[in-house]
Amino acid sequence: MKINKITINNFRRKVMYALTNKVGDTKSQTPPSNIDIKAIKRVLILRPNHRLGNLLLTTPLIEEITNTFPNCKIDILVKGDYLAPIVFGNYKAVNGYLALPRKPFNKLISYCALWVKVKMKRYDLVINAVEGSSSGRLLTKISKSKHKIYGGTNEAHPPKFENRQHIAIGPIYDLRYYLSHVNVMNDHNIPLLDIKLTEEEKVQGRSILETIVNDERPVLAIFTFATGTKCYSVDWWDVFYTRLKAEFPDYKILEILPIENVSQIQFRETTYYSKDIREIASVMYHTKVFIGADSGMMHLSSAALTPTIGLFSKANLEEYKPYGNKNHAIDTNVTSLDESMALIKRVLQ
Repeated sequence: MKINKITINNFRRKVMYALTNKVGDTKSQTPPSNIDIKAIKRVLILRPNHRLGNLLLTTPLIEEITNTFPNCKIDILVKGDYLAPIVFGNYKAVNGYLALPRKPFNKLISYCALWVKVKMKRYDLVINAVEGSSSGRLLTKISKSKHKIYGGTNEAHPPKFENRQHIAIGPIYDLRYYLSHVNVMNDHNIPLLDIKLTEEEKVQGRSILETIVNDERPVLAIFTFATGTKCYSVDWWDVFYTRLKAEFPDYKILEILPIENVSQIQFRETTYYSKDIREIASVMYHTKVFIGADSGMMHLSSAALTPTIGLFSKANLEEYKPYGNKNHAIDTNVTSLDESMALIKRVLQ
């Protein structure tokens, strides 16, 4: 039997989870007896991932920490050193980045050096932002911090909390639950994904959109690509696109292209592509709605504060759906085309 890279990685994750799932569990944690909000000045967020969507899903936690600890500065541990400064660059509380190599076994010395750096540096609060991350749990364990949140460790008696299973909301739940032991209660709304576009970026985005579209009609943005089995077929998109175009003749459709330069509607509409993530977000900001499958582009649209409709065919809808800000998720396994069009109409009203 041929063993591929995916099989090896899945096996590695299962072994590591089996070895680390008890690290930081409720039996080994002592809830804080007190905490001085003003004294929390150095915070470390562990988000060992390099993908655009996963980084964007961390922005609500950054906003939550900033709102809770107004004097803090935040370091973020990620994989790779390229995207994080672009995504988090306009968050004033973000102080710096600890970048794990994307391929640790190719740069083993650098990988180990960063673990040592986490071990040596002192923080007031460390948060593992990925519940299932073995490395996140271990890094939390070895860090020097009085307050440690391992992620997903308080499931024995969870308080009522909407959308707890969502990847962006879970770490906020863990933080609020941890602080509830010392009567620090946050009852404000859960922060949204937000890439924090500047006014200058928004102006630039409008100019780019007007140049590309050259149409007075408002714009509907679609993204027809996604990775792996999340990508809908050409036939599926042909039916959806044909109906979309017929239902919304007063809107101009703009297809945002992936780096692979593929179109599931065969380039039948005006297209836009850029390597600049923030530029793409600035263009999205001026569209009336974004429609696309679960992908980094879907999360980027949500972070641009554009009404976003995510298309899901897998069982991960509750974990990755766009939330808030007139955002919706469509389970295409059970939602009819008529129902999908009706939802888009409601979003546009």
